[in-house]
Amino acid sequence: MALATVMETDEKQYPDADLKMRYVFEPAAPGNENKGERSASNPDAKRNHGRAQHQEKPQPSEVDRFVTLLISVDPASPEAPSLTTMVPAANWHEREMQDLFGIVPVGHPDPRALVVHDGWPRGVFSLRKTFGGSQHVPVEPAAEFPHLVAEGEGVFEIPVGPIHAGIIEPGHFRFTSVGETVLHLDARLFYTHRALEKRMEGLSTLNAFYVAERICGVYSFAHGLGYCEAVEQIASVEAPPRARLIRSIALELERLYNHVGDIGNMCAGAAFHYGTATGLLLRERLQQMNERLAGNRFLRGLVIPGGVRLDLSDDLVRVLTTTLENTRAGVDSLMERIEANSSVVDRLDETGVLQYQAAVDLATAGVAARASGVDRDARRDHPHGAFASSAPPSLNVVTASGGDAMARMMVRTLEARESIRLVGEFVRRLEPGPLVVALGKALPGGRIGISAIESPRGEAVHWLRTDADGHVERYHLRSPSYHNWPAVALAAETAIVPDFPLVNKSFELCYSCTDR
Repeated sequence: MALATVMETDEKQYPDADLKMRYVFEPAAPGNENKGERSASNPDAKRNHGRAQHQEKPQPSEVDRFVTLLISVDPASPEAPSLTTMVPAANWHEREMQDLFGIVPVGHPDPRALVVHDGWPRGVFSLRKTFGGSQHVPVEPAAEFPHLVAEGEGVFEIPVGPIHAGIIEPGHFRFTSVGETVLHLDARLFYTHRALEKRMEGLSTLNAFYVAERICGVYSFAHGLGYCEAVEQIASVEAPPRARLIRSIALELERLYNHVGDIGNMCAGAAFHYGTATGLLLRERLQQMNERLAGNRFLRGLVIPGGVRLDLSDDLVRVLTTTLENTRAGVDSLMERIEANSSVVDRLDETGVLQYQAAVDLATAGVAARASGVDRDARRDHPHGAFASSAPPSLNVVTASGGDAMARMMVRTLEARESIRLVGEFVRRLEPGPLVVALGKALPGGRIGISAIESPRGEAVHWLRTDADGHVERYHLRSPSYHNWPAVALAAETAIVPDFPLVNKSFELCYSCTDR
């Protein structure tokens, strides 16, 4: 089993009068278990090199499950044994629970602060019920953050960030190097922590949805859908068939514009400016398509609890079909140029390697996991949208075994082609019908909903519980970037300092939905 997420709740107002911890697990790599191996041949891949390969799918009933380890914590002595040494993916989760709930993970190998930054007062835990969402706290004097660095003759520290060039969000990266060789990378994030989960406490179902949808810009639809599916579980309703198809069309369009943009960004890291410009052009055309579909470039306002708000007209379908045909041709042409450019290929090959076992241990998600041979995809493993229908469409899960920047580029390329194929399949399945089902005036109180959505970066896990009035008592998002950032630091240690921008862009993770 792999760690899906860790949840803490303040339940001092309930009969147990305690704090609760929930370690939520899921099958580690269902596709690998089904095949008994990591990969299968793919006749469409022009460059194999142990990369870009399709996997057969296990039956969803075999893998669509979560197992929760529930731990009661005494508020008078809030501590619990750390699981990090046995479950490395629990590392950040346990540091976060110490920061926001005050639960000490006893025996944690790295108990430094994660979410709260210099000056946050000791003993103040923002996700406890006693902390008010509008409360202002004093800033305390603080020493310099204790970065983990290597020491020795000829060893240098190279601080990068948190402020970067352009419009990149803030993150601090502390390199330890000998010459250009990276010995260690210590990353510090959460500069954009907005306490959104605290903000959602007590909100109605619909008002909380608007917050969830805006946790991140480029995953607006995926995060909105994940919240909606958790709500629908609690309400014991299912979105209508036409709505589920439109949801999956939008989810693939979101994946597609992110993937082609990420391929262009990787070209920027390799100084291949033609590729950068082409990726931006392809992404721009897709986002213009999004605006025609939803009224905005980020597909906001399309999904709503119970279904979708907007329909697909015949005219929109024709524009969509043409746009996708042009996108496929553009991606194919760009990849031909990349593969024909030995300089670019040399920069990508064997750069930023993430080994299979490390990817499994860290419970990495999405492209980062699949490029290292881990066959996980929430569309298959936790069916949602059209994949939750009684006759789900086939899904070709793309994996690779190289674990390097080139493998991540090739996985994105084949996934972009698969998204285009899937959108065509979903459009052909569309039949007249309702777009939304009523949820009722209020959700049932005291219930839990959990959903897993395959966003462009990988599986995002949404955990939601309602209070007695049917409002949000606790909501938590574990984004794919949250699990993938520790993998970036490992991959960077296989590269040289000048290649870190390329390594970072090959993962292309999000700060906003990590920081929340």
